[in-house]
Amino acid sequence: MSETKILLPESDIPTHWYNAVADMPNPPAPYLGPDGQPVPPEAMSALFPPAIIEQEISSERWIPIPDPVREALALWRPSPMYRARRLEERLGTPARIYFKYEGVSPAGSHKPNSAVPQAYYNREAGITRLATETGAGQWGSSLALAGQLFGLDVRIFMVRVSYEQKPFRKSMMQLWGGEVIPSPSNLTESGRAALAKDPDNPGSLGLAISEAVEEAAGRADTNYALGSVLNHVLLHQTVIGQEARRQMELAGDYPDVIFAPCGGGSNVGGIMFPFLADKAAGRDVRLVACEPASCPTLTRGHFAYDYGDSVGLTPIMKMYTLGHEFMPPGIHAGGLRYHGDSVLVSQLYHDGILEAVAPQQIATFRAGQLVAQTMGIIPAPESAHAAAGAIDEALRCRETGEAKTILFTLSGHGHFDMAAYDRYLAGELEDYEYPEADVEAALSHLPKFEQEPA
Repeated sequence: MSETKILLPESDIPTHWYNAVADMPNPPAPYLGPDGQPVPPEAMSALFPPAIIEQEISSERWIPIPDPVREALALWRPSPMYRARRLEERLGTPARIYFKYEGVSPAGSHKPNSAVPQAYYNREAGITRLATETGAGQWGSSLALAGQLFGLDVRIFMVRVSYEQKPFRKSMMQLWGGEVIPSPSNLTESGRAALAKDPDNPGSLGLAISEAVEEAAGRADTNYALGSVLNHVLLHQTVIGQEARRQMELAGDYPDVIFAPCGGGSNVGGIMFPFLADKAAGRDVRLVACEPASCPTLTRGHFAYDYGDSVGLTPIMKMYTLGHEFMPPGIHAGGLRYHGDSVLVSQLYHDGILEAVAPQQIATFRAGQLVAQTMGIIPAPESAHAAAGAIDEALRCRETGEAKTILFTLSGHGHFDMAAYDRYLAGELEDYEYPEADVEAALSHLPKFEQEPA
């Protein structure tokens, strides 16, 4: 019988995280303050513990994973890789399709890979409470779990539209001891200001970040934890790609192209970064980020300095952005509804090392249905973006006859997204192309400096 699952023993859980900064042809631009000057590391101490700050600014290629973190990761890692033979047969493609499945974690996604070390480092620094944001609820669930594992209280500002779309994600967070607040809320100045402008504000990740940062900055016992975008988060996620490289070796194969969903960048960094050194050494592997057509940060945004949140509480980062005032539509891939992208992902895309595509909403749900029907796993809408990219590539191979090896990351299950799948099955979902005029309007509010940074 042909092998379907490629499994690793717990002894193969990576011992180090891989830092892509060490192998980037151009380092990421520094974070800036409102005056346009670089932000010193100590300025981050109001939000993050020392170990996280060190990782955020590090250019070391390998950073050790503490034993207590590896022991917690062993609750679900290493995650399986699947050879999607049934999907290949359904598509009639000569391509070989593999996917790395992160839905086996307790929270059902890849997000605990960073939540666990963030909770650990905060506990070691004497912090007793964390504040964070969440879109689809995967990150909030993960941090609530990690808080429980390491004895921290967790308050989660959940984007209101997702709070209403996904009530059982809220239940998971609460079961693990998390406190869940719909954002925008009346608990923060940024939330109150947003509600004053629009009492029916559906919320955004940028706005939820503002609320969580404001909360953390205002309390000595509270730090902030972020589920994507920042360097240390993508660093923690590289356990995915390291395991994937080993699993591809066991399968006697190597990817020609890798697809990952892209909102803030944690999936892209997780699966793709460990393959960067191969690409730098001349290996011909394509790396393709898949973002929603309704939130097209890489494919239609500008490479510019912008705030990471809606209100302007975070440092200013050079990234592909749609403008920090961008308010995305309430698509069901809530975890991808972010106005910007990781500075690492943005720099690599700007340098032509990464590619990007922006599939429409109906195509992503169609891809999720196809994966469910052939492999039995129902992908989260976010993860279905990578599946859509992989399926399109496999269909191109059917036309050309090329037997490419395709790898994608299926970063979470869709068990809490059935209302969205119901709408898809009923023909009620619509594709949405974000209007160019609205993009330009949001971009008009990018930060202005007296002297433009280099």
